[in-house]
Amino acid sequence: MTDALRLYGLHPVLAALRRRPVTVRHLWADAGRRDARMREILSAAHEAGVRVERVEAAELERLCPGVRHQGVVAEGDALPALTEADLPERAAQAQDPLLLVLDGVTDPHNLGACLRTADAAGVMAVVVPKDRAAGLTPAVRKVASGAAESVPLVQVTNLARTLDALKAAGVWVAGTDDHAPQSLYQADLKGPLALVLGAEGQGMRRLTRDRCDLLVSIPMLGSVSSLNVSVAAGVCLFEAVRQRQAAV
Repeated sequence: MTDALRLYGLHPVLAALRRRPVTVRHLWADAGRRDARMREILSAAHEAGVRVERVEAAELERLCPGVRHQGVVAEGDALPALTEADLPERAAQAQDPLLLVLDGVTDPHNLGACLRTADAAGVMAVVVPKDRAAGLTPAVRKVASGAAESVPLVQVTNLARTLDALKAAGVWVAGTDDHAPQSLYQADLKGPLALVLGAEGQGMRRLTRDRCDLLVSIPMLGSVSSLNVSVAAGVCLFEAVRQRQAAV
């Protein structure tokens, strides 16, 4: 953990203090804010042994200009990474792992929302390509509301090769496609599974699509032709969750 990272916002900072306190080194808090949520953060920082500095709001603006910091900024180390080399082995060792793969999602708000949904659905990891895709920025962490502290984001050099490695490890790969003849609700989503969603509008790239063991569609009954990728991720992940819980 060598890369310095600055977090802001109540949820991301509190999640870091509670779930990975060793990654937080310094906390700046608005001296004028003394409500219950701020007291909770200050208490968590004290328990973690993190240095706290009460400052004026103008200093927080200087530290994180142009963002809604909500009165708190933290600095620390980047999370330990789950690498593309580790991922297949970890998936093979897990019992019925569920992974979310995002092909070409560039909007940080969409990525943050997907991480939040992935956390709620018990996803083992979110997989994204390193190029032409959003990474784990402070903005993504803020939208994720703490989920970035619990769900590893794995950035891979070659997404098609990573999917091949996951398949070799026993993971079934299901891609979403508006024109797939099989509905999401007709597919068997139990067992080791990687759900693949493409960027809104463009969908999955051809090489990614070719690696999918099956393609499924989300039934659209209204006038719009597609869903936002974070909404689609929620629909797909929780159908997988429903099937898995029903099978227990």
